[in-house]
Amino acid sequence: MSSFNRPIVMLDFESTGISSSYDRITEVAALRIVDGQITDRFVSLVNCGVRIPAFITQLTGISQAMVNKAPPASEVVPALIEFIGDNALSAHNASFDAKFLLAESQRVHLIPRHQGLFCTLKLSRRLFPGMSNYKLATIAHSLGIRFQGTAHRAEADAEVSAHLLIHIAKHLAKTCQQTHINLTLLTQIEKLAAAKVPDFLSKQTNKPKF
Repeated sequence: MSSFNRPIVMLDFESTGISSSYDRITEVAALRIVDGQITDRFVSLVNCGVRIPAFITQLTGISQAMVNKAPPASEVVPALIEFIGDNALSAHNASFDAKFLLAESQRVHLIPRHQGLFCTLKLSRRLFPGMSNYKLATIAHSLGIRFQGTAHRAEADAEVSAHLLIHIAKHLAKTCQQTHINLTLLTQIEKLAAAKVPDFLSKQTNKPKF
């Protein structure tokens, strides 16, 4: 089975807004991908200690009552960091989730230890050009990946993103004729313009297989 050469944790946060400085997380899901399969997951609502805006409840379905009953961020975030460990990390629009992970970690005086960060949005733009947009739902529909839960909830979004990353592994394995894809290849692809990716991948078939 095609896979990456190291485990990757797919991360998704729901939050009270888009600013990691002022807004807080309300829910987190982290799914570990090993050998092309989701093998472990960490999912929790988060009592962030702030008011949930009405438009966020309308978008996500996460209410004030739900987070009030949830464990506090001071408990969830250390457990999340421990779950991720030194695995690589991925997310759809990864800069958003990475900023919230760092901000929430700093609030509990911890430092994330993940090694590598990969963005399924950037990778999709380069590997699957020509889509009308690169929202998670659009890409999933185009590639035949089904939502198993409610969109804009952390576990459902993380699961679809994880299956998107697994699809990317299969795509690269077929294109590059490699069973195990080195994560450095993802870094190289993210740095390229989409127009240069086909030629770049064609040259990978002659390189050592990992």
